[in-house]
Amino acid sequence: MGGKLGHAGHNGRWRAGAQSAPWPKLPAMPRLRGAASRATTGSVKRPAGDQGFADAWDAVRSDGDIQFQPVPEPATPEPPTPPDWLTDLLEWLGTLLGPVAQAIAGNWFWLQWLLLGGLAVLVLWGLWRLIDPATLRFGRRARAEEEELRVDQGQALQLLEEADRLAAEGRFDEATHLLLQRSVGQIAELRPDLIPPSSTAREIAALPALPANARSAFATIAARVERSLFALTRLTRDDWQAARAAYADFALGYRGVRA
Repeated sequence: MGGKLGHAGHNGRWRAGAQSAPWPKLPAMPRLRGAASRATTGSVKRPAGDQGFADAWDAVRSDGDIQFQPVPEPATPEPPTPPDWLTDLLEWLGTLLGPVAQAIAGNWFWLQWLLLGGLAVLVLWGLWRLIDPATLRFGRRARAEEEELRVDQGQALQLLEEADRLAAEGRFDEATHLLLQRSVGQIAELRPDLIPPSSTAREIAALPALPANARSAFATIAARVERSLFALTRLTRDDWQAARAAYADFALGYRGVRA
């Protein structure tokens, strides 16, 4: 610019220099007050699309088949009142068992150990029932029970003699069946408590109370008798010899007698 700028005086006001240029004049602003007032007071035309949507919405709202109000929650039915006899019974039980419950609560420290001890006894009893008792027998008790089932030597030899005569005639089925019947009778005579009534040969062979040699003999003889009776298979000489050896070992083996 051609002129010189003014400088500030001691009072902070600017003073124009000798050759300072005048400030430029701004153009006059147009008068908009009247236009603004006319724009606000004038009517605004709503678009045709908005009017159609409003009419459609009013039609939907006025349709009685469409529900716009929230569905009220169903009222919760009142619980049925128990009969008087049930109420009286519960009150009587509460009166009767109340002292018992209080006693249990007061002595629960000792009762819990008592219950645990009873549970342990029950578990041991169940294991004893599952395990073959013969495997738990030792010493004199096992030997005493085996001695109780020792068949008379004369009866055992007589039975073998009768069965040998049937086998000599080729009647191996009858000879084996005779061994089974007579041996069951001999054990029932010695120990009536061992064999339950109406027991089958297979059940007798699985009785845990029988000594091991008796169970083995019964299993061998019973298997061949079942095959003869139910499978309708004629026994051979080998079958008879196996059944005879099993009975002889049970009835006479402990004496060292060879029959």
